[in-house]
Amino acid sequence: MSDVAKIEVEDEMLTFGKYDATDIEVGDDGLVRYIGLENILAPRSRGRHSERQFYKADVPIVERLLNRMYVAGHRGNKHYISSGHNTGSSEKIWKIIENAFDQINEETGENPFQVLADAIENSAPTEEVVTYQRGGVRARKAVLVAPQRRVDLALRLLVQGAYEDRLTESNDAASVLADELISAANGDDNIRAVREKERKEKEAEGAR
Repeated sequence: MSDVAKIEVEDEMLTFGKYDATDIEVGDDGLVRYIGLENILAPRSRGRHSERQFYKADVPIVERLLNRMYVAGHRGNKHYISSGHNTGSSEKIWKIIENAFDQINEETGENPFQVLADAIENSAPTEEVVTYQRGGVRARKAVLVAPQRRVDLALRLLVQGAYEDRLTESNDAASVLADELISAANGDDNIRAVREKERKEKEAEGAR
């Protein structure tokens, strides 16, 4: 290998300086365009994509995971599970994700980005039910879910599941997130994200 080639390899940017997001296979063709597999040193896009339609597809998936962790969302009409506790800096959450990725790599021996992509695929519903007014009657109809919404829902469900587990377990946030992603990547239906995906698709099947 020439000196120039060595410099190029040494200067190649990896996320967290360890993991290559570009060397990942997304099995679901419908999600390939919407899972941003790009290496970044820090989550600092600062909304530069937001003025374009479907801008989320250009935001690296690890940054979208971080953004979702700020707003895990509420569960229940009276906010039985509230995301109001989510405070701190981007650096703090970035460190949690890095530690979670390290644990995923140690436990599975796989690239954490591959595990994250598999977890999203297994948590992204393909169909859901919408309700609309027909005369004086409210009707339900099964519809296909847009690819970008599928990724949005998957990230929301994964983060909500990890957040709820964190409130009830003694493990730290990184360990809980790592366990959630590993289990979802394996298709474990004990995980809230996978369970909710299956529920939505069964509900849609019954509404056809």
